[in-house]
Parts: sequence; structure tokens; C-alpha cells
Amino acid sequence: MNGSIGFKHIGLGAIAWFLTGCASTAGFVDTPQVSLRNVEVTELDLNSQTFLLAFDVINPNPFPLPIAAISYGVELDGYRFASGETQGDFTVPASSDGGFAISVDLNLMRTAPQLLFIVRDGVYGEIPYVLKGTFDIDIPFVSPVAFKSSGTIRLHPAEISAEQRH
Repeated sequence: MNGSIGFKHIGLGAIAWFLTGCASTAGFVDTPQVSLRNVEVTELDLNSQTFLLAFDVINPNPFPLPIAAISYGVELDGYRFASGETQGDFTVPASSDGGFAISVDLNLMRTAPQLLFIVRDGVYGEIPYVLKGTFDIDIPFVSPVAFKSSGTIRLHPAEISAEQRH
């Protein structure tokens, strides 16, 4: 009888140790630095606008970061520009950098008319941005890693070919 009680204590102790270890591994990932490198206007008409957002990521960790999904929000000049979630499916090398891009379809006429002026001004000069989000890291027992950055960006219009101008 005492033997089975001892095994129960050992089993409970092992479970508690395992759960403590899982909880502590969530904090072993240093936060990557993420910045908005480029915003390109790829399509522009009255009903919809498509932008390609390019991001740079610096991984300060001594191991690669396999990114499974990304949640993001981008503000331009204090206004919410784009937000969403997307599958990542890329890896940032250990102690190195990488990047990713997200295509965003918007209707600025309907959702945020003030952003039309910001986008127009962003083609001619730099505008402030704030970037917030999380990476879902494909490492067992690691919680999503939050990131936040701010800076200035200039929007780049899509190249318009001679055929598209006519």
C-alpha cells in the first residue's frame, strides 16, 4: 500500500516538474526586432487598393525561429492602416536576419478616407508608422512572441508600364 502512494507522489512530482519546465521555456525566446521596410502600392483604383508590406526581422536568439503564423497591425500617421493574421511558414536564421511580405487589399474610400491623404503624402515624403504584432513560433511549448516597433516609411507606387498609362 505504501509503495503505490510513493509512486503517486513521484508521478505527481514528475507532472509538476514537467509543467514548470514548460512554463519556463515560454520565456527563453528573446523578442525578435521587426521593422516595416517598405510599403508598395501595387494596385490602385477607386474601389480597391492593394499594398505589399515588406518587413525585416532580426533574430537575436542562438537558434533559428520557425515562424508558423503572424498577427500584425500597422498604423500610418496615427491611423489604423492594416491588420490581420497570416500563415508564416518561414524561418529566421539563428543570430541573423530575414524578412517577409504581406499583400493587403483595402478600400480606403469606404474604411478610412483620411488614409487616402496619408497614402498620397507618403509617396512624396516620409510618414510615421507603428507596427505591433505577434509571431507564433513553431517550437513546442513556446507562447506567441510579441513585437512592436515604430519609425518612418515612404510609400512606393507600383511601376506603371506604358500600356497601363494609355
